[in-house]
Amino acid sequence: MPYQVTSPSIPQAVMSDELKLRKLAAELRRSLGILHKQDIQTAADRLGTHVCSTHQKPILLGDDCAAIPDGDGYLLLAAEGMWPTLVETDPWFAGWCAVMVNVSDIYAMGGRPIAVVDTIWSQSPKSVDPLWQGMVAASQAFNVPIVGGHTSCHSPYAALSVAILGRANRLITSFSAQPGDVLLHVTDMQGKMHPQYPFWNAATEANRDRLRTNLELLPQLAEAGLCDTGKDISMGGIVGTALMLLETSGCGAVLDLGAIAPPPGVELLPWLLSFPSYGYLLSVRPGTVSHIQAQFHSRGLVCNPIGTITEGQTLTLQLGDVAFCFWDFATESLTGFGNRVPEI
Repeated sequence: MPYQVTSPSIPQAVMSDELKLRKLAAELRRSLGILHKQDIQTAADRLGTHVCSTHQKPILLGDDCAAIPDGDGYLLLAAEGMWPTLVETDPWFAGWCAVMVNVSDIYAMGGRPIAVVDTIWSQSPKSVDPLWQGMVAASQAFNVPIVGGHTSCHSPYAALSVAILGRANRLITSFSAQPGDVLLHVTDMQGKMHPQYPFWNAATEANRDRLRTNLELLPQLAEAGLCDTGKDISMGGIVGTALMLLETSGCGAVLDLGAIAPPPGVELLPWLLSFPSYGYLLSVRPGTVSHIQAQFHSRGLVCNPIGTITEGQTLTLQLGDVAFCFWDFATESLTGFGNRVPEI
């Protein structure tokens, strides 16, 4: 898809922004974190946009977790498979991440985790040890028990996946962004990049109470009626996660890359592509922005406006006075969960 400058003439003073934006857009389009999100279309093609619960209430598909109506709230169900390369090269960290990413998904939807189960394939009992050590460490750090699963130590390969159950009183979903919403980027800058992979680690060495209290802000915002739309920043990074939110909400957005400040020593492109241990995009009504920011700022967390939700089906990237159409859902889908579906 060609990238086109939206301004008919660009002054020489901002030419560097045009070239920088063009390069960023091209690199983002080539990133595996975004391209691999299109694998989700294989599920969307077979499942559609929603299924009905036993009470015939719709369970919307395409979010961080399935939100299953249950009494006055929702059970939240999700699962994550670990990247095989990470399992092979850094098994302790893979075990930690397997629990962490599931916990993050639950909190991203305004819920609180109940328990996780795991599926492990390994070549021997000895080789499975670091995977277990990482999972147990994360289970203790986030206070989420591992209650069962499946273990095989006679496999020709190593593999790991974890599923999680949680509960929410009020939901934060990716289905309800509205034109005019402010897009907030929430993250914890008290971390460091993984030495080998695009992962911003603000968790493994963090104080446990701080980890849990920071996560608790998400359900508190939902229950206070301050936020009903958002998404956990995944391997697609900030831009890929924004695309998924827009696709399920049926909206467009203008994303201001100049408003996204990387940590010291980290360039903008790897920051845009990184998977943070604590990172969320929240789509909120303008009148709630200052109140929401105060909640995160009081915890020493970043909460910055980086864009606006718009009518239409395009994600536009902006840098300075230059803007490019990065993605048009009218001609290209991402996950396939792009049609509006019944309200919960």
